[in-house]
Amino acid sequence: MSASPRTSISLIGAPTDIGAGARGASMGPEALRVANIVEMLERQGLDVMDCGNLAGPANPWQPPVNGYRHLTEVTTWNHVVHDAVYRELSAARLPILLGGDHCLGIGSISAVARYCRDQCKKLRIIWLDAHADFNTNTLTPSGNVHGMPVACLCGFGPTELISLSGQIPAIEPSMVKQIGIRSVDFGEKHLVDQEGLDVFDMRFIDEVGMRGTMQAALADLDENTHLHVSFDVDFLDAAIAPGVGTTVLGGPTYREAQLCMEMIADTGLLASLDVVELNPALDVRNQTAIVAVDLIGSLFGKSTLVRRHTLNEGVQAETKNN
Repeated sequence: MSASPRTSISLIGAPTDIGAGARGASMGPEALRVANIVEMLERQGLDVMDCGNLAGPANPWQPPVNGYRHLTEVTTWNHVVHDAVYRELSAARLPILLGGDHCLGIGSISAVARYCRDQCKKLRIIWLDAHADFNTNTLTPSGNVHGMPVACLCGFGPTELISLSGQIPAIEPSMVKQIGIRSVDFGEKHLVDQEGLDVFDMRFIDEVGMRGTMQAALADLDENTHLHVSFDVDFLDAAIAPGVGTTVLGGPTYREAQLCMEMIADTGLLASLDVVELNPALDVRNQTAIVAVDLIGSLFGKSTLVRRHTLNEGVQAETKNN
């Protein structure tokens, strides 16, 4: 049985590219608004409050220091994000972080982890991305912190970032299910293996399909689960989502992505969301933002037909019949 989804939504803009290797993700929140994210969510019958944009330091565009680019500024932005996301969760609203680059996932998910501890809830994170984002300052080839958020959340990083949730580590690797991965740096690959991160890469999706992938990623959920989705737009194939700073060929198609989002929606457990790495400077007529908003609609229950069964009920029925 699915839980009752939250119907009060808070949009939180975080206009920064502080952790990225290319400028432009700072314009992502406005591109999503131009693509009518508010109107789309309201058409779903949701109560939507646009909290506007958070404020933080400008991007100094400096080289890495000790393996981190802009660590002071990245830390400040993540503190601001943490506080905003935690505030909306505490008000029983579903926060949607409009990024901005993926380093902001540190602050967002640290807030979610803190909230789940407060509420004694189980946390499951669906990480939709082309990259594992499990680099450290000694493994990274670039020093860009948007390649490190999962590692930081799992306790591999500077104290100022790994301690944001009030507990180190903020999460355990077992809480994360990564979907669509197809670009992992050499040293990062070994750390992913060492820590047992659950990665459903593109080969896995090719072999078992998106349905089988999502059934595995969403297994063992219950009504006490807080489901967080961290949606890096470069998860999508570059043919449908050119407006990102780190395109990687061979990602999920539009239909595969729709199925992914619909199966998450079927659980009724979605309780927080990041939408990051949208870079309008590299887009074509806001195409990527329009696709992203369309997929977010599916994540909140938009479907072609009325669906009679939830994902969990379908999985249970299939298991019973086998």
